[in-house]
Amino acid sequence: MLRIAIQTKGRLNEQSMELLHEIGIDVDAAKRKFLSQATNFPIEVLYLRDDDIPQVVANGTASLGIVGLNEVAERGCDVEVVKKLGFGGCRISLAIPKGERYDSVEYFCGKRIATSYPKILGEFLAGHGVKADMEVITGSVEIAPAAGIADAIFDIVSSGGTLVTNGLKEVERVFESEAVLIANRNLSMEDRALLDELLFRIESESVSRGKKYLLMNIPTASLDEAIKILPAMRSPTVMPLAVEGWCSLHSVVDAASLWDKVRQLKAIGAEGILVLTLDKIIP
Repeated sequence: MLRIAIQTKGRLNEQSMELLHEIGIDVDAAKRKFLSQATNFPIEVLYLRDDDIPQVVANGTASLGIVGLNEVAERGCDVEVVKKLGFGGCRISLAIPKGERYDSVEYFCGKRIATSYPKILGEFLAGHGVKADMEVITGSVEIAPAAGIADAIFDIVSSGGTLVTNGLKEVERVFESEAVLIANRNLSMEDRALLDELLFRIESESVSRGKKYLLMNIPTASLDEAIKILPAMRSPTVMPLAVEGWCSLHSVVDAASLWDKVRQLKAIGAEGILVLTLDKIIP
């Protein structure tokens, strides 16, 4: 049986549990303590602090983990980053008091920088030839300048609202992060087969995100032009209608371009356009 470690609470916990649900794995989170077993797949979920997950996967206590790429980089554990998952996006940035002038990274020479990510920060500063003092803080890093603990901070930024609230401004984006699926490098053949099944399901789910299914009736004479508008995954499905000179056209489109394509299709005679939400696309 696979064991997957995920964050105990917070947004990444919610998104990880939602992903498991979307790929058909039922875990009763309401009854969990620190370990929950799925009812319909040979996997159990281990709930941990996010900064413990890379180590637990590296030493084999868990076969897999879902954690921010920033934690993988900071902990330096020897794990396999199997797949980026497309959620939990954030960045780790350098920020300074908003009244300070900033021209380049040399600003930080001799400064005190508060952070929970000394490894990533140290590598960045070394790469730019900057010598600074690091104040390692595990709590609210953003208050460090106002409290006189440091001159600047290096911390996670999502929307930037917390920086503004604390009188700071972002000046250097250093590390882009998102949730990733990580694996122990010594999985058994059985566990590797289960991982492949998980990846197949996750890929099917990710392909369907942001997609809509279109069905419409269109004059046969406009079919070639409609196919140019709707390239689809391979090619649109075309079926003749009982009425001569008309056909039914089915295709999958990106939701972002939906209304532009609908406008183009109506302009060449499309009628009865149905827009359906996709559940899964199996590659």
